[in-house]
Amino acid sequence: MIRSARAAAPAIHASGGTAANEGERSSSRDVTAATEARDESMPSVKVQGPYAGNLAYSRLSARTSSMTEGRNDWTKEQARALHDLPLTDLLFRAQQVHRATQPRDAVQLCSLLSIKTGACQEDCSYCPQSSKYDTGVEAERLMDVADVLGKAREAQKAGASRFCMGAAWRSPKKGSRQFQQVLEMVRGVRELGLEACVTLGMLDDEQTQELKDAGLTAYNHNLDTSEEYYGEIVTTRTYKDRLDTIARVAAAGISVCAGGIIGMGESIDDRVGMLVTLANLSPQPESVPVNALVAVPGTPLGDQKPVDSLELVRMCATARIMIPGARVRLSAGRASLSREAQLLCFMAGANSVFFGDKLLTTGNPDHDADLNLLRDAGLSPLEPASDAAE
Repeated sequence: MIRSARAAAPAIHASGGTAANEGERSSSRDVTAATEARDESMPSVKVQGPYAGNLAYSRLSARTSSMTEGRNDWTKEQARALHDLPLTDLLFRAQQVHRATQPRDAVQLCSLLSIKTGACQEDCSYCPQSSKYDTGVEAERLMDVADVLGKAREAQKAGASRFCMGAAWRSPKKGSRQFQQVLEMVRGVRELGLEACVTLGMLDDEQTQELKDAGLTAYNHNLDTSEEYYGEIVTTRTYKDRLDTIARVAAAGISVCAGGIIGMGESIDDRVGMLVTLANLSPQPESVPVNALVAVPGTPLGDQKPVDSLELVRMCATARIMIPGARVRLSAGRASLSREAQLLCFMAGANSVFFGDKLLTTGNPDHDADLNLLRDAGLSPLEPASDAAE
């Protein structure tokens, strides 16, 4: 059964450093932690609506603690208290963390290409590429290396700093020609000076090391939702399978890209539970995609109602505070957001987007609309990591 959810800061350089003096830097880094922000002298005042936030949490007399260093001891209760703060307070705190840990007013542009589409053996309830569902997605063979690199050049010319490649596999076949082609793609993308990311399903130790040797920047492996709700969404692999692959990737020295999806019928506790799992990973993910379900007819979730944009804003803000060093990537579902809603997500700490007309098989805002939005908001594309061509 699907459950229903209910003052100018100092300049930050690309390295994350600040041009201000030590006193200003210290001030910007003293961000009030939601779990410590209760003023016990104040009565508990319940916020009206679906959230359990307490207005006393936003008292200026609350104790403060540094929130710019990632911590790995979050509890679900702490994360829920943070998520449920009055939205203006939550946004303020998230922006403080963002300005202290991320390049100011810069958004990473990523391009995502489906290099092998459809006929996936998994039964992810949201995915039109699953062979279990009739969604009209036609199965396609793995793309040729030359064609993929051509797409990468186009993305780079359009302003992308990261090129992501997705293959609809449960896991790559060990020693297969197809996996060797993927390694060639990774090497080629890195030679262009782009960051390279792939999502191929589960990996073993040998495959992970081969990707590392090929120069892979990041590996995407989303948790999708909380461990408690996961069985309602996927049955063909376990939550532990996902965590094991993430652990292998991190141990090999590849950056972890891991996030999830909201709007699949999960509760708010499931949403913050997923963030707790991500935040308590060591190391924390380098990037955290925040997706809103794109309901595709033919999938078990095809009739789900769209997520309210403010729920996405809350997730971005909570992720920014709990995982301060990560790029928070505004991902699937962005096509349904207004310009104003997207800017709220940026205010909440999102600083990475996928651009181009597709996200694997679902729609996405077009390139010109994205660049116009960034220009009108005074934002600029983030440059690739300095080691992208090494």
